[in-house]
Amino acid sequence: MTFLIHADVAASITELKKDPMGTINAGFGNTVAILNRNEPAFYAVPPRLYEALLELADDAELAALVRKRIESNEPTIAARIDPAGNLTFDDAIHA
Repeated sequence: MTFLIHADVAASITELKKDPMGTINAGFGNTVAILNRNEPAFYAVPPRLYEALLELADDAELAALVRKRIESNEPTIAARIDPAGNLTFDDAIHA
């Protein structure tokens, strides 16, 4: 049976047990596929990539919330953020 491996580097669980950090470092900062009997068992994802994945998931969740609110046609209040990061609101409510 064949498997799609979503990493440029793959290592066996045996290799991981013998030298965990060496196995991870072989990915040079990228994901390493860990195989059990030549099947993908899991992916070792470096912290930098894991954080980026969490950010993407958070962005997708926020985008879905924005789309839902836009489609709801609820009244909105215009707001502005100036270059200093201060938030100001318009007085008018827009339907």
